[in-house]
Amino acid sequence: MRTQQWDVRRLPRADGKNFLVTGGNAGIGYFVAEQLAGAGATVILGSRDTAKAEAAMASIRSRVPGARVRHLQLDLSDLASLKSTVDELDRLDAVVCNAGVLLEQPRRRETRDGHELMFATNHLGHFALIGRLAPVLSGGRVVTTGSFTAKSARLDPGDLQSARDYQPKDAYARSKLAQMLFGFELDRRLRAAGSTTSSVVNHPGGALDSLTPSRPPFHVRTAGQRLRGLPAGILLQGKETAAWPAVRAVLDPAVQGGQLLGPRVFGLRGKPRIEPVQGLFADTELADRVWAASVDLTGVDPLECRP
Repeated sequence: MRTQQWDVRRLPRADGKNFLVTGGNAGIGYFVAEQLAGAGATVILGSRDTAKAEAAMASIRSRVPGARVRHLQLDLSDLASLKSTVDELDRLDAVVCNAGVLLEQPRRRETRDGHELMFATNHLGHFALIGRLAPVLSGGRVVTTGSFTAKSARLDPGDLQSARDYQPKDAYARSKLAQMLFGFELDRRLRAAGSTTSSVVNHPGGALDSLTPSRPPFHVRTAGQRLRGLPAGILLQGKETAAWPAVRAVLDPAVQGGQLLGPRVFGLRGKPRIEPVQGLFADTELADRVWAASVDLTGVDPLECRP
């Protein structure tokens, strides 16, 4: 089984391939982009913030000589903007649906479309984006990055956007569960349609800034932060290693559509492994209902957008 053979430090070459990483300008997404660029791919950083994207690209170029990186203006919370955004792309071999927002304020916020902000950005935006990208992604791989918190989330199909009982952390977990259900359902529907595009789901485990190596100027870890983070390193990890499941999901030719990848140690840290798809992740009825609701809310069906 390939699980034992995958080497996070010796990635297969990806020269000539084009990968889009949403939210590739910061956090785990940055390290996904850095590692994919190190494998020789052209990496496109999907981000709303041009200045942050420029800083991230400068950092990647300083660590990966000859890195091929560029920025794509991308706002997942603005559904209307996605069609013109993806018109700038010609061909993709994979897209990593990584971008996400976690709000801590108790006040529920909505997008201009009237959708709860976390659900809109984390799930609906990616749902619509994959539909828009279908013509340039034929035969490629959709990699959806969820969250460990989704394993304990509860999702009410009648209240997907937490209008009745909004709590920030619960709403975030629900949005990530919806996103992961979409990743699994997408692969089922692609297989049924005879498509050569595949969909893989991953989660990064537990990642802390205090365990994350510095990448100036957008992330600088002080000596004090590093020392304070050491005890947490027993169970958690930095964002560099939290990127490994997504990177493997993109690059490993042995990974198959419909699989779930996560960290080896308690699902929280360590090298990426293939996990069983069980519990809510295997609930096909719930996934079907989330899909139908997402089509209604976005006006996009990813399967109907294929060439």
